[in-house]
Amino acid sequence: MLVDSHCHLDFPDFADELDAVVARAEAAGVGRMVTISTRVREQTKLLVIAERFSNVYCSVGTHPHHADEEDGISIDELIALTRHPKVAALGEAGLDYFYEHGSHAAQARGFRTHIAAARETGLPLVIHTREADEDCGHILDEEMAKGAFRAVLHCYTGGRELAMKAVALGLYIGFTGILTFKKSDALRALAAELPSDRILVETDAPYLAPGKFRGKRNEPSYVVETAKVLAYARGVSFDEISRQTTENFFRLFSKVPHPDAAA
Repeated sequence: MLVDSHCHLDFPDFADELDAVVARAEAAGVGRMVTISTRVREQTKLLVIAERFSNVYCSVGTHPHHADEEDGISIDELIALTRHPKVAALGEAGLDYFYEHGSHAAQARGFRTHIAAARETGLPLVIHTREADEDCGHILDEEMAKGAFRAVLHCYTGGRELAMKAVALGLYIGFTGILTFKKSDALRALAAELPSDRILVETDAPYLAPGKFRGKRNEPSYVVETAKVLAYARGVSFDEISRQTTENFFRLFSKVPHPDAAA
């Protein structure tokens, strides 16, 4: 079994065939999917999907691109929204200095607010960080000193230093189809170096389709291709990487019930 730990099933790209997309994921052996929030104010859309499919869960949070738009959302509001049984994580929140869609100050405020909510609830935080390694690392150090929290740096494309800092702090690293791209040698080398109990696979669908499907809309079933490349990079079998990343997922996203729990 595999898990797509990060996708966006509420995006318009899937509106016309969501049932088919989820069915293809199931047929490919993807047993759980987490559809990730980008706007707290649109949480209802994610809950409708998560309630519709037994194997789909969701998060609640504000993407850094929307940090100014949702500046001021409180810790208490986030915590209240996590009480829904299908909300298994906070985020995605963090820092994105690539597109500059959100001011740095609002991004940092939102990031710290989501960390506080993760610390309070015990749920994992899905962290988005791009072209912001130094500031992200600084915030992680400061916030972890205030009290432990759980998190994953999703769709990792940053440097080795931030990845190793995150792992040292007990966090996880998520890999997308970018890992399969021809020019991703450095990323594959980093993926090979990380501890086996700190790695996850994801799609970030509908974006970042793996090399085999480059140029097409991504979807959760394609996480299989990323897992294959991760296994090759680490010199292990596909079955082993499936087992390890799935085990890691259920350890981090502990609110999501394991299929074996009902047995």
